[in-house]
Amino acid sequence: MARNLKSGEQLRPVDLARGHGLSTQAVRNYEESGILPAAGRTDSGYRTYTPLHARALGAFLALVPGHGHQRAASVMRAVNRDAEGEAFRLIDESHAQLLTDRRTLWAVERALRDLTSAPAPEAPGRGGVFVGSLARELGVRPATLRKWERAGLVHPRRDPLTGYRVYGETDVRDARLVHQLRRGGYLLEQIAPVIAQVRGAGGPEPLEAALRDWHDRVSARGRAMLTGAAELEAYLRERSRRKVGRTPGRTPGPSLKATA
Repeated sequence: MARNLKSGEQLRPVDLARGHGLSTQAVRNYEESGILPAAGRTDSGYRTYTPLHARALGAFLALVPGHGHQRAASVMRAVNRDAEGEAFRLIDESHAQLLTDRRTLWAVERALRDLTSAPAPEAPGRGGVFVGSLARELGVRPATLRKWERAGLVHPRRDPLTGYRVYGETDVRDARLVHQLRRGGYLLEQIAPVIAQVRGAGGPEPLEAALRDWHDRVSARGRAMLTGAAELEAYLRERSRRKVGRTPGRTPGPSLKATA
């Protein structure tokens, strides 16, 4: 928040909201969904928050860039119901996915080096890979490969006897590149010019630019995870010192003039 808070200080919903650039309704929604601990209540029924709630909200907002809204919310709900092991498991899964994305990025870079070091091999005669086998290799559905074909990203030939799609070596290379770039968050329309450039041997610059951008986004996510971890640790420390009960009692003192 914009100012330091004393441990016993009471905050109105509007105070908590303004301190984090949110609406009061968003703060109430976060509380009702379990992202924040339950608020206290005055004798008149108005919500009151504490610096612990501010810590929780700061932790949640810091977790979102690295883990996504849904996972960040699940982490906070787990913490608030005293299931820290579940929260840590969710965080571990995000880190595992980030590592997978980094490895995918490295795989694309290796593919780029292969593409620039030698011309793409042609399909050997009638040999090739059928759609089911290629789909299993990539971990996608056959319908996904057909979608990529409609988008012009792969061009399998048809077996003259069976009519089945057959992917030659060049097609497999293109499908692998499409899959890797899709894992990096690129849309099909963004991938199309990269694949066309690779096919036309006009130079690797478009793919290199995409890889630089992908590097930046992966690094930004890793750094966001570090920031989120620091904020979550601060919340856990504060929570261990002064836990908020799931069903808090009435807060003594006069009513606060704020919307409940």
